[in-house]
Amino acid sequence: MALVKSISGIRGTIGGRAGEGLSPLDVVKFTSAYAAFIKSGGKSDSRTIVVGRDARISGEMVNKLVVGTLLGMGMNVTDIGLATTPTTELAVTMEKAAGGIILTASHNPKQWNALKLLNEKGEFLNAKEGETILKLAEAEDFTFTDVDNIGKLTVKDFYTQKHIESVLALQLVDVEAIKAANFRVAIDCVNSVGGIAIPELLEALGVKTLEKLYCEPNGHFPHNPEPLPEHLTDISDVMKKGKFDVGFVVDPDVDRLAIIAEDGSMFGEEYTLVSIADYILRHTPGNTVSNLSSTRALRDVTRKYNYEYNAAAVGEVNVVAKMKETNAVIGGEGNGGVIYPASHYGRDALVGIALFLTHLAKQKKTVSELRKTYPNYFMSKNKIELTPNIDVDGVLAVIKGSYKQYEVNDIDGVKIDFPQGWVHLRKSNTEPIIRIYSEAGTPEQADNFAKAIMEEIKRIANIA
Repeated sequence: MALVKSISGIRGTIGGRAGEGLSPLDVVKFTSAYAAFIKSGGKSDSRTIVVGRDARISGEMVNKLVVGTLLGMGMNVTDIGLATTPTTELAVTMEKAAGGIILTASHNPKQWNALKLLNEKGEFLNAKEGETILKLAEAEDFTFTDVDNIGKLTVKDFYTQKHIESVLALQLVDVEAIKAANFRVAIDCVNSVGGIAIPELLEALGVKTLEKLYCEPNGHFPHNPEPLPEHLTDISDVMKKGKFDVGFVVDPDVDRLAIIAEDGSMFGEEYTLVSIADYILRHTPGNTVSNLSSTRALRDVTRKYNYEYNAAAVGEVNVVAKMKETNAVIGGEGNGGVIYPASHYGRDALVGIALFLTHLAKQKKTVSELRKTYPNYFMSKNKIELTPNIDVDGVLAVIKGSYKQYEVNDIDGVKIDFPQGWVHLRKSNTEPIIRIYSEAGTPEQADNFAKAIMEEIKRIANIA
């Protein structure tokens, strides 16, 4: 059993004793703390919380616990049912609600579930707000309401359609161009809420030929739900038969988008954002943002249009903050997370699909041809396990000093930019581990960057 409490919410495996997994007691306690935070925060006059969930097996059980607890705290609840993460985010603003709770463990396996917490803007809470809720939960510092002030429940099951309508209304989504291209599309929605939203979106965009893999929203994931190449063999095999122009894969809560080329090759999760940013920057002047562990290709594409690229600390809330600070017109994360402020400040695979198909239609290229128009980089992802007594911050400080002749960013660990690539070192918040991500023009060079830094870390930390 596992239970992880963090500033972004609470997640854990279903079952077991309280405090050891995501038990009903833990769900009630954390939901109560969130409601107490919202009631005391004063950022919204509303007392309504929007609740949406992915299609996990445990979703209905967790939903009833969350909704009942919110009502018991005197909050009104708008339950939008099965909904993507970005749908729930949009519903918060459309309902003029005080916040929202998304019941999803994102790309984690089926035994996991989680509560992700939103503010009145439909955006994730920041670190300070998250810490406050953790303290309230730990102290059980909340009071349930009396019988005359129990909240009211409203069920609204139409927000997927409202989300799709908002996507179609975006200025840079060209429905007529997509229709004219007559795209043949295959999708893998890992038997979660993407199986509801993505076919409806594609139909609204005028896609007439659609092959649906795993679109039954029953929570029984047919493969590891994280959309990485090694998990996408089924849709890749479908694409290799040559009957489809593009394949789309989403994770269980539909905030990450992976793209498969017409020949079955991976477009690359890192390049989802790169390609969409290329399209946006062709039509909209402005800056871009991604996190420190994302590909350099976004920086290259941004500079091609003479705009400014900025890097943020890892984490969606950090990317959004940097986007607002720099007036970025597009941003996101290299895991296939596209954040388009013209829609909302949240990763959104529906927005990503609509913008990518518009871009593809206007470029009149195959997916593999489009991929070749972008700088080609390769990543290497590694980690070093450390003993608990090692001063990880001290190790990172020594590394930073050793490479001061290069461009170094220390807002989140240490990132060293070399002329031929980069290395990013981050310490884990939960275990004595340093994660080492590197990128270069060849896989060998990326590995060599990582190996050199790892050897230096071992020497500094005196690891055999």
